[in-house]
Amino acid sequence: MNITTYDPSYSDRKRNQGFTLVELMVTIAISAIVVGIAAPNISTQLANQRVKSTAATLENALKEARAESVIRRQNIQVGYNNNNTASGRISVGNIRTYDYSSESKIKEESNQTSVTLRSNKTASSSMTYTVCDSNIHASPMQVLVNGLAIISTQVGGTCS
Repeated sequence: MNITTYDPSYSDRKRNQGFTLVELMVTIAISAIVVGIAAPNISTQLANQRVKSTAATLENALKEARAESVIRRQNIQVGYNNNNTASGRISVGNIRTYDYSSESKIKEESNQTSVTLRSNKTASSSMTYTVCDSNIHASPMQVLVNGLAIISTQVGGTCS
């Protein structure tokens, strides 16, 4: 009795390796659909991150001004400038400036662009800054300064 085993030749094995064109096209189509669904969410997340970063920069600048006003025993003014093409700028008196993304905008309800933090640990007025982004789907944030120079950040506000 002669028992033979199937032993595919080299050319048969080579022919069965790899992917067909149809398999590759289906994989690419599925990948394109997934990317198409995920892209808007990623864009919104990046915009929200810009808003958070700008709000944190503004909050830190205000807190630095509050501390410097007490240390130096003089009033320190904090102002902002939304540049249209370049990055925006927050200035802490003549001490320091901070830049933020040109896609982020800071606005104040009463359209004041500055607040003075006094050496007696008070602010010249209560201010509510709203930080917005050029992406309308981003969630705005507010940086609040009350008369006692207490500075806080919260999600909210309107961008119009």
